[in-house]
Amino acid sequence: MPRMSKIELYAAIRRDSRAGMASRALQHKYGVGFRTVQKALASAWPTPRKKLQSRPSRLDRYKSLIDQMLRADLDAPRKQRHTTKRIFDRLLSEHDAVEVSYQMVRAYVAQRRPEIRIEAGLGPVEAFITQSHRPGVEAEAEVDFGDVTIRLAGELVRCVMFSLRLSYSGKAVHRVFASGGQEAFFEGHIHAFRVLGGVPIGKIRYDNLKAAVARVLGFSRARVETPCWTAFREHYGIEPFYCRPGKQGAHEKGGVEGDIGWFRRNRLVPIPEVATPAELNTLIDAWDEAERKSPGTSASWPRPACGWNSTTTWRSSSASPARCPEPPRWTRPVRQASSPLCTTSGGPQHASPMATVTGPGP
Repeated sequence: MPRMSKIELYAAIRRDSRAGMASRALQHKYGVGFRTVQKALASAWPTPRKKLQSRPSRLDRYKSLIDQMLRADLDAPRKQRHTTKRIFDRLLSEHDAVEVSYQMVRAYVAQRRPEIRIEAGLGPVEAFITQSHRPGVEAEAEVDFGDVTIRLAGELVRCVMFSLRLSYSGKAVHRVFASGGQEAFFEGHIHAFRVLGGVPIGKIRYDNLKAAVARVLGFSRARVETPCWTAFREHYGIEPFYCRPGKQGAHEKGGVEGDIGWFRRNRLVPIPEVATPAELNTLIDAWDEAERKSPGTSASWPRPACGWNSTTTWRSSSASPARCPEPPRWTRPVRQASSPLCTTSGGPQHASPMATVTGPGP
């Protein structure tokens, strides 16, 4: 049985109980005890765990002194504030705190410094809201690249893996490339749309990768996009959602971040040995197809019981996937180098004054 959260477990127990299943049958089906079944039937919301009382620490008698130093830093010049090392040195020299270690002080300062700023009204309170994604018109997806290592023709080679993951169903499509350039970015999208049968109707979340974003405008979500990416997403009807820069933005597309990690640990361990990149991508396509045909058998599916096509709405119809638009010919500008030579990913340098390269659809 797939792993589920405690709330989902309680909901499943209550649903089966309303259907007439006995308590003993519920215990056997979900692998829980009598008390868990009774708690689920009494309340749909699990009771919160009791917080463990903090154990006494050798640092307790010095915490008030550290707080005083950190509060004094609120009015001090930015370049003359206490570092963790300076706090530790003052505890040793002024208070003879030989029984505390630097690691204890560092952990406490890392916790208390932002709290003191918030108490003084100088910093925002950080809060986290659990993401929830609904099927239908709210269908969304997430895109990211991740580093992978393969053994190509007997040599270890570092590559990048493109992943497009549907936020609700958890279905993901993967593709490995030699680099994470714009050509790989576009080809990964086209491959994913062909496999999925269409383009998700909702927004697709991206970080601020150079293939799509030329410049981040301040602290807003407005971006100056690269011309090629603007033309590409307009052709396929992609509605982008750009995450915040840095670690905070990674939490906004945690589904695809976790999917790449899961895929590396479960599909690329041990390191695959292939003769060509095409051979590896053939294996990846087979793995993705196996995941689609066997829902509920992998941790990459957070909602395995939801099914596949029934959980996603596509642009042309809510009942079936949309046909992915295919241009007869695709024209894309080439990123100009500092010299007269233009370079395309994976190809030789060539001298050309032309600003575009025209060829068959990617």
